Amino acid sequence: MTGAMDGRADSHGRVYQASGDQHIIEHHHHGETTAAAWAGTESVRQPIGGHAPEVLRDRTELMAKLQSAIAPGAGNQVYVLHGMGGCGKTAVARTVFQLATSEGNRIALWVNAANRTTLRSGMLAVAADRGAVEGQLLAARNGLRAPADLVWERLDQSEQPWLLVLDNADDPAILQDGGWLRTSPRGTVLVTTRQSAARWWPAVELHHVGVLPREAAAQVLQDLAPETGTVEEAAEIADRLGRLPLALTLAGGFLANQLIDPWTMAKYSLQLDGRNGVDLIDQGAIALPREDSRHLLSRTWQLSLDTLATQGLPESTDLLRLLACYGADPLPLALLNNTEINSVLSRPRADAALRGLLDQSLTAALDVGVRCIQTHGVLLASVAAGTPREQVTTLTNTATRLLDAAVPAVPERGPQDLQLRLLAPHVLALLMQATDGPVLAEALDVAVRLAIALHRTSDYLSACELATAVAGMTSPRLGPEHRLVLSAHARAARALFRLGRFEESEALHRRVFMERERLFGADDLDTLESCFGMSQVLNLLGHQSEGNALLRRAIAGRQRGLGAGHPLTLRARAHLFEFLPVSELASEFDNAALPLPQDCAEQLGPDHAVTLGARLNYAAGLFRLGRFEAAVDDSRLVAEEYLRRHGGNHAISISAQMLYAQLQGELGEFDLAIELMTDVVNKRESSLGVEHPYTSMSYELLEDLRAKAAQQAAD
Repeated sequence: MTGAMDGRADSHGRVYQASGDQHIIEHHHHGETTAAAWAGTESVRQPIGGHAPEVLRDRTELMAKLQSAIAPGAGNQVYVLHGMGGCGKTAVARTVFQLATSEGNRIALWVNAANRTTLRSGMLAVAADRGAVEGQLLAARNGLRAPADLVWERLDQSEQPWLLVLDNADDPAILQDGGWLRTSPRGTVLVTTRQSAARWWPAVELHHVGVLPREAAAQVLQDLAPETGTVEEAAEIADRLGRLPLALTLAGGFLANQLIDPWTMAKYSLQLDGRNGVDLIDQGAIALPREDSRHLLSRTWQLSLDTLATQGLPESTDLLRLLACYGADPLPLALLNNTEINSVLSRPRADAALRGLLDQSLTAALDVGVRCIQTHGVLLASVAAGTPREQVTTLTNTATRLLDAAVPAVPERGPQDLQLRLLAPHVLALLMQATDGPVLAEALDVAVRLAIALHRTSDYLSACELATAVAGMTSPRLGPEHRLVLSAHARAARALFRLGRFEESEALHRRVFMERERLFGADDLDTLESCFGMSQVLNLLGHQSEGNALLRRAIAGRQRGLGAGHPLTLRARAHLFEFLPVSELASEFDNAALPLPQDCAEQLGPDHAVTLGARLNYAAGLFRLGRFEAAVDDSRLVAEEYLRRHGGNHAISISAQMLYAQLQGELGEFDLAIELMTDVVNKRESSLGVEHPYTSMSYELLEDLRAKAAQQAAD
């Protein structure tokens, strides 16, 4: 029993109420004992802990359901409100409690079920309130009869219908062990808990209480501090606080109580950006009972972790600290299925630790097409702020290695991968958390590789956003000349090219190229990579002479540094067929000792991605030379292979289909050509947008095919 005691006297003795979570500790009685004295009216007839919301925002559907539970004649039912700490379960229960007494003509009874002591004392007070006499209560207190039997006997025989609230029942075993949770035709039971596991709640009606919608969350701040900012400013803060009711209440309380130097919502929002954002939120507790730790954001999660530790799951704290290295977006569960996690907690114990977090509503399981968990952002920030400094490097290093294992070491082309896209916000969150230089560099390397992987699934927008963001985040800490920072910029330039933003791509490519050449030398592989990337965009912008010179420089440099048979060398050679002037292209074809596709097949194998790309570019070169019959069969086979490997919506599959459609048109097969090109137009419009240059080009090619088909029909 801890905490300061707050005494309240009545004519028969004194009822003590403790701080924190221990609200009803014991009842001392002198002289004749009546039901009113045992009832502890201040305890069971009034909600304990915290305060009622001025207005309960949103919760419309849930409140309609609970109001029906206190309507005349309703009973024999248990309703369980579950959710993470701070989501407003008790606020909902308080509102129902008030409605039961003011509109439902019911007696409302409130018991703190946080631990065995408070539950037992509170329930015996309920029995006294419902008419139990002194002898019965003494027998129950002394173990001569089952306390729960006495309580439910009195509740069953109550003349008035009732509502019984069991608040903070975060350890359901306490309810089960004593047989405290039952039903009665005379009333309705409402339980609040963080424990979400259905196995604890048989034959009850479960209701999840989550965060508020944006509009309702903003209105909470407006209710509490109406003169401090606009509705939109309130909505922005609400988003920053993850729309968590406790955080909103604390923020509103802080804003409303600044008398000497009043704060605006704009100032509050700026201060939230600092490293002490959680401390700022907790300062709003000045208007709340200081001894109630459930109303401190920094402490409310710890209550659940303390419970898990007493249940033999201290690893849940370690796992939550690891999760705090990531973001609040859905996190693929597969990420945790790796022995790298052993640096923080034993992999065999990770499942039990995660189950504990799920059961205590500290995280949630969901399926977004990939099995994931999701943890509230304010909770993660609070946990990160409270993590001992000596553990931070180990945690961020482990988080980086887990991401490293989840991203392909050598990203290849493939269909869009939801799991890869889900990893992007977590890489960004990790880069913000990492303070150790080597860990930061390793995390950036993973981020660049993830951007490449996204790019090669033709998710160019995600690749561009990720690469741009990580370059901006790490440049101030690692320096703008760091090799990996420049690699991030280079990847953003490549993605801008694929997004059709050619001028932006060329400018960024050129800046990175000049920096790489100055810092690393003309023959450095990164410098040559910039030559290759810039050559493509220059050719499309009409600067063929400079573009082809850079492409030949990339080929020659890679041959010297990597060898003639290296995939990067062969890939660069294949692009000559796409960009060389026709006058040079014929010589490239006719004077080669070995056709490039055959050379690639011998060096890399016939199924290698570079071999397939060389076949496509070779067919495109034949098309440019007017050698349609020589190109059409291989064009079809390549298009079919890309369709099989990557699906019909991948950019490379669409390009191969477009080439095959053009060849069919040149050979006079207009029906097939128009069908194929119409499909290309639709796919490019849906994936790239109507305004993208590639979409416009596809429209032009389709119209050209239709015009030629009409001319053939007329002839």
